[in-house]
Amino acid sequence: MGLSQDNILRKLFRIVNYSLELLLVRLYNKSFLGSNDIAAQFHSLYYSSPERTWNNTRWMGYRTMRCPLDLWVYQEILYEIKPDVVIETGTNEGGGAHFLASIMDVIGKGRVIGVDIEEVDNRADHKRITYVKGSSISNDIVKKVSKMIESDHVVLVILDSDHNMPHVLEEMKIYSKFVTKGSYMIVEDSNVNGHPIMPNWGPGPFEAIQRFLEESNSFEVDKNREKFYLSFNPDGYLKKRTD
Repeated sequence: MGLSQDNILRKLFRIVNYSLELLLVRLYNKSFLGSNDIAAQFHSLYYSSPERTWNNTRWMGYRTMRCPLDLWVYQEILYEIKPDVVIETGTNEGGGAHFLASIMDVIGKGRVIGVDIEEVDNRADHKRITYVKGSSISNDIVKKVSKMIESDHVVLVILDSDHNMPHVLEEMKIYSKFVTKGSYMIVEDSNVNGHPIMPNWGPGPFEAIQRFLEESNSFEVDKNREKFYLSFNPDGYLKKRTD
């Protein structure tokens, strides 16, 4: 028995409809890949123009030397976690610490311990910031920081000192122990060594993150914190597991 004209039209409609769906999926995937390429290109453009962009980004007059999209995410994390203490290594001029302290003023709690190997003139001053001079991985500094934290404190860590892999990995091993369950250890500038900028940097924060995660299952990468496409900390938002 032959097919009626209606049945033939229905079959043709299904074939055409399926073909269109397949085409749309392929176009979507192609555009998605394209958006990643565009994001990487913009990332490179943004980072390669420091005097216009990240090296000229200020909070209340102090240079933060960070991407403002990451700073916005920090604000969200601070509000959600409401840490008693943020440990920031590589605090430099203190602009980032001052930003964190200002958000803490709004929240109504928290203080920042800024660790740096050098003292900097005209460093940002705020009642919630305490600066500690010395290497972030030295026993003396770790002990000093430890004494400033109570056992019931909620602690968040931001690592931004020496960006070579061995140093970052050592920092992660040390300061991960301070991080409270459900809080974060943020490893900054994991974009170097081709992720996607400065491909000739050599193993740095990104590679340290990968090694750390191979050796520890206490943390997981929170990719939701990279929602703005541009982040200086790819795979660097590490959330401590609660289980």
